Amino acid sequence: MTENEDIGSLMAGLGARAKAAAATLATATAERKHAALISAAEAVWQQRETIYEANAQDMAFGTDKGLSPAMLDRLQLDEDRLRGIIDGLRAIAEQPDPVGEVMEAWDQPSGLSIQRVRTPLGVIGVIYESRPNVTADAGALCLKAGNAVILRGGSESFHSSRALHACLQQGLRDAGLPEDAIQLVPTRDRAAVQAMLTMTDTIDVIVPRGGKGLVGLVQREARVPVFAHLEGIVHIYIDAAADAEKALKVVLNAKTRRTGICGAAECLLIHRDVAATIGQGVLRALMDAGVEVRADPALNVPGTQPATQEDWGHEYLDMIIAARQVDGIDDAIAHIRQFGSNHTDCILTEDAAAATQFLNQLDSAIVMHNASTQFADGGEFGMGAEIGIATGKMHARGPVGATQLTSFKYLVRGDGTVRA
Repeated sequence: MTENEDIGSLMAGLGARAKAAAATLATATAERKHAALISAAEAVWQQRETIYEANAQDMAFGTDKGLSPAMLDRLQLDEDRLRGIIDGLRAIAEQPDPVGEVMEAWDQPSGLSIQRVRTPLGVIGVIYESRPNVTADAGALCLKAGNAVILRGGSESFHSSRALHACLQQGLRDAGLPEDAIQLVPTRDRAAVQAMLTMTDTIDVIVPRGGKGLVGLVQREARVPVFAHLEGIVHIYIDAAADAEKALKVVLNAKTRRTGICGAAECLLIHRDVAATIGQGVLRALMDAGVEVRADPALNVPGTQPATQEDWGHEYLDMIIAARQVDGIDDAIAHIRQFGSNHTDCILTEDAAAATQFLNQLDSAIVMHNASTQFADGGEFGMGAEIGIATGKMHARGPVGATQLTSFKYLVRGDGTVRA
């Protein structure tokens, strides 16, 4: 048997077990799923030293591999981040169970009573890079929505993901739910990814979470339906009516709080009427904070680097930002439509009409007004956590939480009712 046949057999086994577990999980009570998540959260804290040791192995692997500081930051787990994982598990546990929710109900003149109710999707495949917290978030959200999940984490987070996965399985065991409901692909071999993309008999949807290369591969080669989480080419437009203090505070937070997340600002568009005032102040503050600013010549700010065509529509995930002067809101919207990724975009303005125009005319998954784009996160939206930010337009869009991981079916009831 060849190595690829071994991987194929391994993945087929994971798929078959996940499908069987999904059938059980679809009718699991809300109380049992709640118990599994609470137990998993407790296991994460109890096993924290094991998780830190596993993460240290991954950090050493990532350093040897030459990962950038921003990517290493995404990979690292410390006590604050571990507490964040625990808080996320608990928050998901406490949310209302979406399965069985009656979305709509009506009676027909024929005598039929019809309900549209939420149901699990079935088996979800999640393919992700670097960030080990995705293991916990994705596993928990799929469980909450009654789905089985096959997790394929990045090679960099291999050990951290295994340690966190063990905690999720502990929660399943404690609650009397099948361990196969949350499975982790036990190999770094990329052939496992290729196998997942064609497992149409056992996987109902694929969620890719990572860089453009990963998402592009999945979109090109998947035969299983995909919730696309494309790169975050996030724009902030500083309008002529922007408040200087708000603009400074929001832009600095949006760029520098965490540069390696998909909600980090990557391009600043500045109205020409405030380019020499608010714009210059913001750009100088960014540079003072250690950000490399790649600006178009019209901005003429000492210390900036000249922007090239490649800087428009680029996701840096680093302490770099592109900056461009625009003639007004129409020019800003046109730039974002050309170079954006339909992820998250923001306007800074005190002009209500300008804000309304920006919010209405841009079709990004998340459009913001006077708020940091770092809020583009399911946890900040009250979802407990997210499995990703879907930038497509079908089924799920924006932060994908437990509710977005459900479908629906129609329950139709009659009383010996026949059609004329």
